[in-house]
Amino acid sequence: MGNKSNEIHEHHKTVHGRKNNFEKAIIVLLALGLLVSVINQVQLFSMKEVMTGNAVVSTNTGSSGGFATGISSVEAAIIPKGMPEVYGKELGVSYDDVSANNPSKADQTISVLGQLDNKITLQGNDLERYVDIASQISCEYCCGAQSIIFRREDIAALNENIDAAIAAGKITENEAKQYRQQPGGAACGCAHSYAMRGLAKYLLTQHGSEYTNDQILEELGKWKTLFFPGVMQQKAAVLEQQGIELNYINLASNKYRGIEQGQASSGAMVGGC
Repeated sequence: MGNKSNEIHEHHKTVHGRKNNFEKAIIVLLALGLLVSVINQVQLFSMKEVMTGNAVVSTNTGSSGGFATGISSVEAAIIPKGMPEVYGKELGVSYDDVSANNPSKADQTISVLGQLDNKITLQGNDLERYVDIASQISCEYCCGAQSIIFRREDIAALNENIDAAIAAGKITENEAKQYRQQPGGAACGCAHSYAMRGLAKYLLTQHGSEYTNDQILEELGKWKTLFFPGVMQQKAAVLEQQGIELNYINLASNKYRGIEQGQASSGAMVGGC
């Protein structure tokens, strides 16, 4: 009887040790994630100071009424105007609603789009298309995430680490289930990312046959341009200088992410992170 008790005690110690090791590993990963988050926030704060401090106010007073206060004529050239076709009236949103001139209206519009992210659950082909689309765009001026969702390659890397922990005896397969994820989960928690994810989900479920993947990505790019008009103006200038076609995919997706680095930013971010 004593031997049996000892065996049970040793088994409990082994299981407890595995959990402790894994918990320590998780704590380390969380600490690293927190460190990255703090660094990103510091960088974001610095960027906001630069962007706000260098805001350009147009002095155009021609018959057109001039451009909106806070943006330059070059920025205005890339900023979408009016109500989006197909979904604008349905959702009651207009590109014109997101402007530095009316922060309250901008936040309200961003919230309308963002709520769709929580309301809509995707399955099957819609989910596959969503992962393909949302993996190509990020909110890099708010956070350092590679895209607004966890991409397939992100999940593959996570699962490899989990499998390695199982092989090393640090965790059981059953214990690992709670840590496994699926592609498509939110990778950035800022309001801009919620808005882009929500719009993508809405277009896929309500107008999936009317929009190609690239057309949906273009729509996300238009809104992203509204969210970050100043830095997008700088990026547009760099694309033109390098002879790259100026469209919303090239401008706002991850295709040329970071190409504008080193340029002085102008114009404030619209809507909060």
